Amino acid sequence: MPRYQLVVNGTSRDVDSWDADMPLLYALRNDLGLHAAKFGCGLGQCGACTVLVDDKPVRSCLLKMSDAAGRRITTAEGLGSPEQPHAVQVAFIAEQAAQCGYCTNGMVMGVVALLRQTARPSREQAQAALAGNLCRCGSHDRVLKAVERASGQRSA
Repeated sequence: MPRYQLVVNGTSRDVDSWDADMPLLYALRNDLGLHAAKFGCGLGQCGACTVLVDDKPVRSCLLKMSDAAGRRITTAEGLGSPEQPHAVQVAFIAEQAAQCGYCTNGMVMGVVALLRQTARPSREQAQAALAGNLCRCGSHDRVLKAVERASGQRSA
């Protein structure tokens, strides 16, 4: 059985899989016990499964294990902890930017990637960066406020 070495949240992890085409999402959830990334559409269209791969947002339902091997993967679990959440996670909580929470993983990971590229993005830049993330609850305005808070453009 082939073994794939993944670097997830700064730690090297080995995953055995018969299928080189198996999506990274399955390994994260089923083999590594990391459940922040969600299975949504399975087509890369909703964003619920977003992780950062080499600091870029990637739909883990589409990334094959063979293509993920050896790359730097960050999941929401790797951003912060309940005791010390990441600034974006703090901003989402402060702005109550999640309702049902299903899309939150993808939104948070997209915002983290955006802020790593653009420290103080405009509302339009934030909207463009998150355009591929679906939210059926309609929390988009609060998500944009969370982007502003995390980037220091909005205070308490």
